[in-house]
Amino acid sequence: MDFGITEFLTFKLAAEHPKVIPISVFIAILCLCLVIGHLLEESRWVNESITAILVGAVSGTVILLCSKGKSSHILVFDEELFFIYLLPPIIFNAGFQVKKKKFFHNFLTIMSFGVIGVFISTVIISFGTWWLFPKLGFKGLSARDYLAIGTIFSSTDTVCTLQILHQDETPLLYSLVFGEGVVNDATSVVLFNAVQKIHFESVNGWTALRVFGNFLYLFSTSTLLGIAVGLITSFVLKTLYFGRHSTTRELTIMVLMAYLSYMLAELFSLSGILTVFFCGVLMSHYASYNVTESSRITSRHVFAMLSFIAETFIFLYVGTDALDFTKWKTSSLSVGGSLGVSSVITALILVGRAAFVFPLSVLTNFLNRNTERSESITFKHQVIIWWAGLMRGAVSIALAFKQFTYSGVTLDPVNAAMVTNTIIVVLFTTLVFGFLTKPLVNYLLPDDSSHNTGNGDKHTDPGSPREDATLPLISFDESASTNLNRAKDSISLLMEQPVYTIHRYWRKFDDTYMRPIFGGPRQENQPEC
Repeated sequence: MDFGITEFLTFKLAAEHPKVIPISVFIAILCLCLVIGHLLEESRWVNESITAILVGAVSGTVILLCSKGKSSHILVFDEELFFIYLLPPIIFNAGFQVKKKKFFHNFLTIMSFGVIGVFISTVIISFGTWWLFPKLGFKGLSARDYLAIGTIFSSTDTVCTLQILHQDETPLLYSLVFGEGVVNDATSVVLFNAVQKIHFESVNGWTALRVFGNFLYLFSTSTLLGIAVGLITSFVLKTLYFGRHSTTRELTIMVLMAYLSYMLAELFSLSGILTVFFCGVLMSHYASYNVTESSRITSRHVFAMLSFIAETFIFLYVGTDALDFTKWKTSSLSVGGSLGVSSVITALILVGRAAFVFPLSVLTNFLNRNTERSESITFKHQVIIWWAGLMRGAVSIALAFKQFTYSGVTLDPVNAAMVTNTIIVVLFTTLVFGFLTKPLVNYLLPDDSSHNTGNGDKHTDPGSPREDATLPLISFDESASTNLNRAKDSISLLMEQPVYTIHRYWRKFDDTYMRPIFGGPRQENQPEC
């Protein structure tokens, strides 16, 4: 029997440390993926997500050949690994790195896209699959499954588009795509969890209201928890000033409090995604100004690094999982049936996305019609926003595994078919739509015009001098009639320019009451962030 020293050492190491080999291999592939992504940085067609998926697919093929067709996996999918360890750094970094000035100025638009849009998309996808799947011969799904499918495929992945857009050149567009992408993911997960709590055996006319009420409860409490943790962290850092003795401590307290916010949300059965996102926004808005300059710079790089590793890890796994023949063999659908079902899902994604992006954009432009300061969402912007949300990614994969598998394994043919079709849709939308994203953006926003999309902030607000932004909402030093007249003017302005007015008074409140307590530069010397 031909048994060399290499095989002996491999089997000995695998017996003593069964997880060492797969983890080592996966880390090596991660490094390879980073190198290839760097070499393809200037490519017109390929981005980090596509690179990770392709490298994962190639790695899965090699592993499949080495295992003689038994498995393409290096690591087995684990919901706990994804939701507890990989997702928090991605979402927190999204909140921490967000351009807060643009995010808060477009807050209502972002929330309408990310919340109302998810509801519209979920309804269209759920009812569309319920109507069309049986016509394709795909049966066996329950009402809960159809609603879950709606939430699974309403979750977007805007990474491809964000890697092409530039915050400085297209600040409005970048803010809308970025903000909506994060809020969309959080809303999809919250709505998915709300669907799991429906008792379908006792469905009546109040069920929809209960689902909506449950959603509002999860959404509001998760948001408030994230805000509370962010404010507590900011207050502690401002009061105790850890930087006097150790910059390491202040950076550590930020990391631990961020992760604690996510775990508290999971402990109380809330949405950890929403909590950790708003925790990141609040920490960036207040806490980052209460630490030393070195800690501020280091924190941004550390959070970005952790997020990047987690995202690459997830897309690598998607690439390797695409070659898991066990699911394909278990599936109740043939190759043609799978293509038909995945095509229906993709078509419904296109329709569901368009059903809210264009109408809500028109509504936003209408609400901002009297505000010279606000930029309108042009039709080209609307097309890019629509296209940016067509890709499906890590959250869709995780929710599909959570709904249709147990620890990544399923023996039910119908559930296996849904998992495989989710993988097909994620791969197709990420690769095909992702490849076409850069040419589309360059066509719609050529270099000579894209630089002109960010000039909205340079206009001076008519009728609102700069010093007025620092005045308190109500002054006890002024007469009641003065305060009453100010309130009447505010209500009139709110009716004429609702979006701008809300943002303007938030800035007043923030600068007058919040920053002195929780930290941050005052309005008069605040840089754009």
